[in-house]
Amino acid sequence: MTTTTTATTAAPTAVGTAHTRVEGRDKVTGAARYAGEVPLAGLTHGWLAVSTIARGRIRAINTAAVLAMPGVVAVLHHGNAQTLNSDYTSMMGKPDPALQVFQHDRVPYLGWPVALVIAETSEQAREAAESLVVEYDEEPHDVAFSADRPDAFIPEPADASEKKKGDLANEFAASAFVVDSEYTTPEEYHHPLEPHAATAYWENGRLEIIDSNQSSMLVAQELAKLFSLDPTAVRVRAEHVGGAFGAKICRPHQVAAALAATFLQRPVRLILTRRQMFSLIGYRSATAQRVRLGADADGRLRALQHEGWNQTSTIHDFVERSADVARAMYEADAHHTVSRLVRLDVPTPTFVRAPGEAPGSFALECALDELAEKCGVDPIALRARNEPEVGPISGLPFSSRRLLTCFEEGARRFGWADRDPRPGVRREGRWLLGTGTAAASFPTLAGPSTATVTAEADGTFTVRITAADVGTGARTALTLVAADALEVAPERVNVRIGDSDFGQAWIAGGSAGTRSWSWAVSLAGRELREKLALGGTIPPQGITVRSDSKAALEALPKRERHAFGAQFAEVAVDVATGEVRVRRMLGIFAAGRIINPLTARGQFVGGMIWGLSMALHEEGVRDAASGGQVGADLAGYHVAANADVPLVEADWIDDPDEQDPVGIKGIGEVGIVGAAAAVANAVWHATGTRHRHLPIRPDRVLTAGTASA
Repeated sequence: MTTTTTATTAAPTAVGTAHTRVEGRDKVTGAARYAGEVPLAGLTHGWLAVSTIARGRIRAINTAAVLAMPGVVAVLHHGNAQTLNSDYTSMMGKPDPALQVFQHDRVPYLGWPVALVIAETSEQAREAAESLVVEYDEEPHDVAFSADRPDAFIPEPADASEKKKGDLANEFAASAFVVDSEYTTPEEYHHPLEPHAATAYWENGRLEIIDSNQSSMLVAQELAKLFSLDPTAVRVRAEHVGGAFGAKICRPHQVAAALAATFLQRPVRLILTRRQMFSLIGYRSATAQRVRLGADADGRLRALQHEGWNQTSTIHDFVERSADVARAMYEADAHHTVSRLVRLDVPTPTFVRAPGEAPGSFALECALDELAEKCGVDPIALRARNEPEVGPISGLPFSSRRLLTCFEEGARRFGWADRDPRPGVRREGRWLLGTGTAAASFPTLAGPSTATVTAEADGTFTVRITAADVGTGARTALTLVAADALEVAPERVNVRIGDSDFGQAWIAGGSAGTRSWSWAVSLAGRELREKLALGGTIPPQGITVRSDSKAALEALPKRERHAFGAQFAEVAVDVATGEVRVRRMLGIFAAGRIINPLTARGQFVGGMIWGLSMALHEEGVRDAASGGQVGADLAGYHVAANADVPLVEADWIDDPDEQDPVGIKGIGEVGIVGAAAAVANAVWHATGTRHRHLPIRPDRVLTAGTASA
């Protein structure tokens, strides 16, 4: 059957209109299948056995008793596993040696995978894995992180880790006011509701992976390189993902599942336990930060120095670039920002929502609040006085910078003008009340992506792109973008994602996913619309246009591209118990064109709540004796619960990126940035006491005391 094409009828603009999730019904009815739920014939189940020491060597793995247990099919370990390739570079850079699963007898940290037990059922695999006896030659370990360690170093490339401008010493000497403060944040964990899961099997000579990830393309490329396969010999699918936040890239469990499927020539499913996730999927490193600010009598910055330290593993360097946030925020005659690493016997940290910016903004924005107090200047006015015209370090013009507009709108809606600047003066019974504010920023990023759009014979359109909807609503956003590019109603668009066979596309991370994918989808959609406008018939196989955004991205002029925001918080502090309760939060953002207001507001609010959780609750504590996490579960690791979440409002101002075909900047990360600082600054305003170490626990409030206690 063939259909005669007609010019598409212009529909009302879909982008910018609230739209419920296109996959929402499938999710709430259970029709949407996640990585651990897809049925397969002959499926076996793997269960990881992980190290019980933090440093040393495996002396022996006693498999005989386990292999005799009911249902056990095999035990994989460094003595019988396939050799993997380690000499390659991927889109993420040099591979993390943690992906070299079962390749040697070294143990670099507690929770390192030492064996995989495969059985007919998950219960049999778990029982056997927990019965497996592994003998070790244990060595002394070191997990003590601090900024004063003599072995701290500036990681390569040094020009990315350290930036300098001006004469810092002279500018500090000439400053009327100086703030010199140290801040710390603990290890923080980004555990999605859906645990990490992968199912691996071979079909028609191809390694097939059903996965939960942020980039099926990235995982496919890593596995192809690890197993020395042609890239076309690996297919990774992740149709539905129950949260990611930086955790779901290529991890040891996908490699272990692929090793097992290759070893057995049967499908193998491997799902991590919550406890295993504390050592195998990464985390936000603890940070120590020193911020020094020097200002004239009127609060204009002469000198800005931001130093950051974070821990990493002994096998792979990961930099939590907390100092980088200062490079685009405030003008100063002299700038110095630097990141340093401390190698310890701990798992390698990784990207966690707003990596660098979230902990970095806590330190920088609290230091700005301290400077405002010293200068006797309103915190918002102080930021306005130090607003840069171009990038403070790069010297590049901003694509747009509406930070002050965010503050103006936020101050109006929050009632900032009525604020008494004196700390510790507002009280309701035993509760001290305070308000605080902080700025937010996150870089606007985009990566080259390909997409295909097909005009089907039935009058619908199919978009195929290797995107990942990690709960953000990306599938729905791309539906709206495609509808506008094609000038049709969203109901005529079907978006298919999460399949590496669809081609190269950027990762869902760094607030770059939707921007990168929309660029490719809009290019393909517009070209297809123009082709259809010429008339003719649509054959049964449809008419397909393929796009590649690489050339368009390379042609972009160099700019400082960022999303910005202003965060506000009101807290109440119990002088008797030290409890801090956030009463209300407001965030106003300038984050490009908003594709779907319904899901966008959820992204902003979710980030702000995470910032609240970061300020008051979240704290990974590492046990010096074992080298592992204390309370490695969601009972011992506290996060904000419903009772902790007050009235949280998020809104935005018009701020489209004029050089983006859709006007997008990205919103996934900026909501968390500055939120913890706004809460901490509000606690100071309530109590008159500064809290420079997160989380602000009741015991710390009581120990520090309050000005009005």
